[in-house]
Amino acid sequence: MNHPALVIKDLDFSYDSLLTLEAVNVQIENGEFVGIFGPNGGGKTTLLKLILGLLHPQKGKVLLFGLPPELARHLIGYVPQSIAFDKAFPISVEEVVMMGALRKLNWLGKYPVEVKKKARASLEKVGLSHKMKSAFGTLSGGEAQRALIARAIIDNPQMLILDEPTANIDPEGEQNIHQLLLQLNKSMTILMVTHDLQTIVDKVGKLLCVQHNVTTLAAKEICEHFALGLYHTPLSSKNHFSLPIIKGESP
Repeated sequence: MNHPALVIKDLDFSYDSLLTLEAVNVQIENGEFVGIFGPNGGGKTTLLKLILGLLHPQKGKVLLFGLPPELARHLIGYVPQSIAFDKAFPISVEEVVMMGALRKLNWLGKYPVEVKKKARASLEKVGLSHKMKSAFGTLSGGEAQRALIARAIIDNPQMLILDEPTANIDPEGEQNIHQLLLQLNKSMTILMVTHDLQTIVDKVGKLLCVQHNVTTLAAKEICEHFALGLYHTPLSSKNHFSLPIIKGESP
């Protein structure tokens, strides 16, 4: 595509009189892998909702591939941090993945054959073909998250947005998901909210620190203090970018 994957320009957003995000300017190019981090209450969830078109800014604009979010939803895949469901509910992994194509249900409430083929292809991409007919409630945390990623990519989106996809997942499952995302990044732009900077700082090309404003950083600008949840103000001061994060080393 000729347009950047994401452009946010001069954006302000308030809940009633509470200004949550102010003067946000972001540009993400096609094919980038971007990590989003920041303190609790800093505005990360609000930023995601604005990108997805679930909220609308009071000022400024959001464009996805040159389109407003409400016209670009078919180009986006979204993976929530978790979903609430009854583990005893009789739904298969394949059926969960096909829910990513609900708009293609026919008037009888059935999916066309092409959707079933896409669901199987998605499960193959995430390494869950062997679990296709299993009950979704029987999956481990990492497997369930990979199934949700398969659901999000069933229609081959141009952008994949994930909200803390490795939260509450064991180290092996986390590693599998990160490797999967690196593979998917070859064909789509990825935006991922995370608190685990130590793990992702060497995988992403760019990071957005969301703390009322949004600061765009290269991985080499990430100070060791950020990994501890100590977010400097102002972030724009070069004096704060002292030491890179070194995996496995304590400050």
